[in-house]
Amino acid sequence: METNAVMTDAATEAIEADPIVDLARGLEAIFMVADEPQSLVSLATALNAPVAKIRKTISALRADFNGEGDGPRRGFELREVGGGWRIYVRADYDAAVRDFVFTQNPSRLSQAALETLAVIAYKQPISRGAVAAVRAVNVDSVVRTLLGRGLITEAFTDNETGAIHYETTELMLVQLGINSIAELPPISPLLSDGSDGFDE
Repeated sequence: METNAVMTDAATEAIEADPIVDLARGLEAIFMVADEPQSLVSLATALNAPVAKIRKTISALRADFNGEGDGPRRGFELREVGGGWRIYVRADYDAAVRDFVFTQNPSRLSQAALETLAVIAYKQPISRGAVAAVRAVNVDSVVRTLLGRGLITEAFTDNETGAIHYETTELMLVQLGINSIAELPPISPLLSDGSDGFDE
């Protein structure tokens, strides 16, 4: 009887441990594709798990990424920003990532990326949703590209909405050969006055 009780306890612990491992892997997968901080509620909904378990698993992941325990300290970390969680490059490795991005992405930007960059340059700081509204298309992948190229950066996170606002970087100025955003050409002369839409 006592042996069976011990086995039952061990089996119960194993069953309870598996969901934690699955939650950890599930969270890692979501964080790898998330462009904005994810709230505990949204993560719990996505993984069909209680918020308390999500909070506990995130705490364990943070400790793991920070090298607490037997594992190494990772080059990335989990940060709570704007009421949500997201993976960021650890500050110690900013220079390495910046150098990699600058040297590994020599190809030209697509038309969509150029248009999105122009909207951000002229309207900064601006959220991704606002950029999408101006361009009338989804800009998620384009914003990721611009971030990856180091042409834009996160300016701040809106405390009320959690939306990240973006602004251009010094690298964009260098690439354009200008010293400041003030040197961008006035946009009004580049826009149509609408007269093409009317009969003379």
